[in-house]
Amino acid sequence: MNAQRRNRPEAARVLVVDDEADIRELLDLTLARMGLAADCAGSLAEAREALARRSYRLCLTDMRLPDGDGLELVRHIAENCRDLPVAVITAYGSAENAVAALKAGAFDYLAKPVALEQLRALVRSAVDLPAVPGAREAEPEHALLGASPAIRQVLETIGKLARSQAPVYIHGESGTGKERAARLIHEMGARRSGPFVPVNCGAIPENLMESEFFGYRKGSFTGADTDRGGFFQAAQGGTLFLDEVAELPLAMQVKLLRAIQEKRVRRIGAAAEEPADVRIISATHQNLGQLVEQGRFRQDLFYRINVIELRMPSLSECREDVPLLSGHILERLAGAAGLPVPRLSEGALKALGEYPFPGNVRELENVLERALALLSGSEIGAEDLRLAPPAPECVERSRGTSGLSLQDYLDRAERQAIADALEQTGFNRTAAARLLGVTFRSLRYRMERLGMNE
Repeated sequence: MNAQRRNRPEAARVLVVDDEADIRELLDLTLARMGLAADCAGSLAEAREALARRSYRLCLTDMRLPDGDGLELVRHIAENCRDLPVAVITAYGSAENAVAALKAGAFDYLAKPVALEQLRALVRSAVDLPAVPGAREAEPEHALLGASPAIRQVLETIGKLARSQAPVYIHGESGTGKERAARLIHEMGARRSGPFVPVNCGAIPENLMESEFFGYRKGSFTGADTDRGGFFQAAQGGTLFLDEVAELPLAMQVKLLRAIQEKRVRRIGAAAEEPADVRIISATHQNLGQLVEQGRFRQDLFYRINVIELRMPSLSECREDVPLLSGHILERLAGAAGLPVPRLSEGALKALGEYPFPGNVRELENVLERALALLSGSEIGAEDLRLAPPAPECVERSRGTSGLSLQDYLDRAERQAIADALEQTGFNRTAAARLLGVTFRSLRYRMERLGMNE
């Protein structure tokens, strides 16, 4: 019967790699009940031979193999079978192994003992991946527009991230489109048919955090009249986007860390945990690494959510995209207001291209919305934009960077910031380090590197 099952040509094939025969049989039977055929290998060498013989829709591998480890297989697949998702099976509580596998390119991970409901959810997600990286039938609603090198790089990275279940950390200035990037990762990936649940972590009162995230049982506290799910339950099978994750209080960070590591949550008042099949994408405009140094963000949680990092460029790095973005925004705003789409004059385009836009795309949208609301004709001129004069530091920044390499510019800015902090604190280095938000050791190292110890 096994031979008949494995030889069915219509069944998608999965490669199972584990040195324990009972685990291989368990995975084989589970996959067969899902309509999938499995080839089993007991070692790294057998797995490589199987991969050389045929193609698969998914590879499931244990971390410990008699002739190597699962990370070697993950790297081998990343180099030779780039379209093949690979999931690793780790020992219970081994968060370091899971993170290492995800950083090496694994699609996802499972912890022993393997929970069958989590296994089935993982397999469904992997088999549902687009056949070609970044492929999708239609442009998603929340697209990132632009043709600049910076935006092209972001879109290329998003295409890769969409083929993984690894946690993603998006950072960038306010208004750079972090939520749009998160939605695009969701819509291009295997979870696109599931919900996308955005959460502004800074907008939730601290005393409601746990119930909002994990839900509660009826009668668990005063006012709990019915059972209620939280964000994790709402995002089941989809993506949970934690915007401004730096705003989470430390007590909530501990609970979030456990939920991410164990893929299980417990409602307030519940006796047992329930599976949480969600992908975590987080974002903030703050420097999380600096917050970790200051003790305001847990290092273990940072390590867990920052498996893959995506940086969103500021609008000043994508100036060539301003005309395209402006046209798109005007079309949307005019359509919503039932007005004809105005054109931007040459002077308006020039003014927009030269403006620093500290608020990035969000500020550009506000400027155009105001111009459209006050417009009396069919063309927006430079005077209709009513752009505020750039702040002195923006002018100084634009003047001061000419002729400098990026590293020279950054070194000069860092040297000036340290000098200002030392002057404000009467050259007390401990106080200056506290003012700058770094450790004393970090300040001493930076001053040595910049030649400021004389």
